[in-house]
Amino acid sequence: MLQKIGFQPGINKQITPTGAEGQWTDCDNVRFRYGTPEKIGGWKQLGDDALTGAGRGLHHFVNSLSRKYAIIGTNRILYAFSGGVYYDIHPIKSTTTLTSAFSTTNGSAEVTITFSGDHGISAQDIILLDSFSTITDSNFGASDFNDKKFMVTSVPTSSTLTITMPSNESGSGATTSGGIRVQHYYPVGPAVQAKGFGWSLGSWGGEVSGEPTTTLQNGINSSVTTGIILVDSSQFPTAGTNFIIIGSEEISYTGIAATGELTGVTRGVAGTTAAAHSGGATITSSTNFVAWGEAASGDLVLEPGMWSLDNFGDKAICLIHDSAVFEWNSAATDATSNRATIISGAPTASRHMLVSTPDRHLVFFGTETTIGDPTTQDDMFVRFSDQEDINTYTPTATNTAGTQRLADGSQIRGAIRGRDAIYVWTDTALFTQRFVGQPFTFAFSQVGTNCGLVGQNACVEVDGSAYWMSENGFFRYAGKLESLPCLVEDHVYDDINLESGNQMVSAGLNNLFGEVMWFYPTASSSVVNRMVAYNYFDSSPQRPVWTNGTLARTMWQDSAVFGSPHATSYEANTDTSFDVVGNTDGRTIYYQHETGTDQVQGGTTTAITANISSGDYDISQRRSALGQTTAGADLRGDGEFIMKIRRFVPDFISQTGNTRITFNLRNYPNDTQSSSALGPFDISSSTKKVDTRARARAIALKVENTSTNQSWKLGTFRLDIQPDGRR
Repeated sequence: MLQKIGFQPGINKQITPTGAEGQWTDCDNVRFRYGTPEKIGGWKQLGDDALTGAGRGLHHFVNSLSRKYAIIGTNRILYAFSGGVYYDIHPIKSTTTLTSAFSTTNGSAEVTITFSGDHGISAQDIILLDSFSTITDSNFGASDFNDKKFMVTSVPTSSTLTITMPSNESGSGATTSGGIRVQHYYPVGPAVQAKGFGWSLGSWGGEVSGEPTTTLQNGINSSVTTGIILVDSSQFPTAGTNFIIIGSEEISYTGIAATGELTGVTRGVAGTTAAAHSGGATITSSTNFVAWGEAASGDLVLEPGMWSLDNFGDKAICLIHDSAVFEWNSAATDATSNRATIISGAPTASRHMLVSTPDRHLVFFGTETTIGDPTTQDDMFVRFSDQEDINTYTPTATNTAGTQRLADGSQIRGAIRGRDAIYVWTDTALFTQRFVGQPFTFAFSQVGTNCGLVGQNACVEVDGSAYWMSENGFFRYAGKLESLPCLVEDHVYDDINLESGNQMVSAGLNNLFGEVMWFYPTASSSVVNRMVAYNYFDSSPQRPVWTNGTLARTMWQDSAVFGSPHATSYEANTDTSFDVVGNTDGRTIYYQHETGTDQVQGGTTTAITANISSGDYDISQRRSALGQTTAGADLRGDGEFIMKIRRFVPDFISQTGNTRITFNLRNYPNDTQSSSALGPFDISSSTKKVDTRARARAIALKVENTSTNQSWKLGTFRLDIQPDGRR
């Protein structure tokens, strides 16, 4: 007889599939709406270009000229996006004009640039070359350098640096050249977060400063110990056991062959993990650096390059994490031809920043106690400007500038604006910051303990409620602190990379569907590769609605400005030399979400595969009022009987294209699931019923799509089942 099979909304991964009868146990690219699952909407690339590096900041606003802007900060470059075009607005740290500064060698792609003094530029920094005149004895011409951005390959000395061209020098080798202007981009930081090295808790190994660098000749996988070849090994030590760093991996070696190949190689030393590396990756000598010994115990991390972004009216306010703050006037004449410039009078080293509303103060968190002196940066110190004045920070009797030091925690992790307060998190606690006017300007109150923020971007606010991810759970604050019950909690926290990836966690709000999402790296990954979402529309105290999946986004912005959500994704191993010659930091793609059914990138459309799987159903024999068995069966039984599924009747609220249905069968909980003999079944909108001829003690349902132009929203399926004996 036909029986309806119904499911509670949300995913439950806290119990076994056998215990999850009537529940969903896993999904990908699926959301719940009005209690039922459906495939999420598609996304498409915005603009024709990719961006250099990993997206680590995203802010939307509309200026006084009614022009919409997205400010996107990667770990390399600050961009303004408007009208389908990306504009490089990154601030310039220094500008130097040189003469006869270029030298090349026949057969080598390396170009050496010589300065008259200390240039202050590090390996992997970005420089912009322009005003180039001539170069002699070289096949390279002015067009190869003029108005081109380069990633610095190495810094052999304090007055020289090298860049790597796309091809080798075929001339005799340049020794003289005409004039050139070198513009040094403000450094932001690495693409990923990594463990630091050092002795105890000190930062001996925070950076390898002044050590020789070069590049990897060919790509290598995570296991090889041969074929690791340095493009230039002349500055690297060879006697005894020595060390290099590629990305976040440390490698030891005992010698270097004449070809530049390392010998006596051991991968993933000093507590690091062996990984694959692409050709051209930067190699840094770390022998002196690791002489202190081992990786730090987890208290020392090298945080990724990050941004805090906001707007003060027409001005985009852009803070580099632990560095300076800049402004960019979107309403200025030829705004997109201008660059962001440093804000005079403002702190020069801060962890985080935002603009308070409606009172309009520029607020810095984890900032300097003495403005202009980065050595006084205090991770628990708050400083705010005078009202309506982003250049004044010294408190006086006639202004509203001021400071405050928070008490609970070791560092301020992040802050966001709420409906009637600013929420400020440390690593252990939550504070509110409310505007009260003179003489105090802001009142600070601690409203939560043991609920610290996992990373700067792991929080959102919606409708007066703050949601965030801590190192030990999910929380909400709406006048009182609440721990969010989570039925996928173990799935997330047993596999999240918090030791070296807490700052990689990023939250996003999709208010079109009532979703708060967190994107995070798993234990085996240094980049974001998973997500978990909480549906505050469909959730109840009795049944919190959570989903999980593989959607990987580094930053996310809601639909308020552009009408649909926007997000960035990071492709770590993709060449982006079209924008920055010699770039080794991958690329970012900027997407518009909730459009269509598929992924569209670079003119190519690919399917978004979505699926959801249920727990196991089993049956018991129905009994009469007198306790006698009948021919029927009760779904949601105890597994005593084998069941026979003769057919099923599909039901979709909406469907585009085909949807695939699989019945996964097993007789005992520890059995491996197997598909029914006639399945899987491709269901169209015209399918009335499907004959299955499946037989098992337990049956689980899987719904999925596999191709482009497919979407679905599940209704209520019916199964034709009957008992078929106890064996």
